[in-house]
Amino acid sequence: MADIPTQPPIIFYDDACEEWLRDIFENHMDEARTRIASLLEKATLDPETDCMITATKGRSKTCFRGRQTAAARFILCVHTQTVAGLGEVARHRCHNPLCINPKHLELGSQADNRQDDHDRDAGGVPYWLL
Repeated sequence: MADIPTQPPIIFYDDACEEWLRDIFENHMDEARTRIASLLEKATLDPETDCMITATKGRSKTCFRGRQTAAARFILCVHTQTVAGLGEVARHRCHNPLCINPKHLELGSQADNRQDDHDRDAGGVPYWLL
C-alpha cells in the first residue's frame, strides 16, 4: 500500500492587532487610559442620546504606540481590557458611527453588526429598548 501524504496541522496565529493590544494591557495601560480620556474630553455630549460625538466627518481614528486604529474600537478594547481579534468589530448600540461613548459600544462580529442594523431598520425600536 502506498503511503498517503498527510496534511500538516492547521496552525492559527494571532493577528498583529491582538499582539498590540496585549502589549498595551501588559505595559501601557496608564498611557492608554490617558489617551482615552483625551478622546472623550474632545467629544461633544448629545444630551438626548448620551452619545459622545467626535468632530470628524467619518469614523474617528486614533494613533497609539505606532498604530492607527478606529477610536471606538480602541476605547472599547482598553475600557473593557478585551483583546479583539481581526474578525471582531466595535458595535455601536446607538447606531451612531461617530459616537465613542464606551457605554454604547460592544464587541461583536460583522454579522452581529448587520443584524443590529436589520433589527433597527425592521423594527424601528430605539436602541435603549433593545
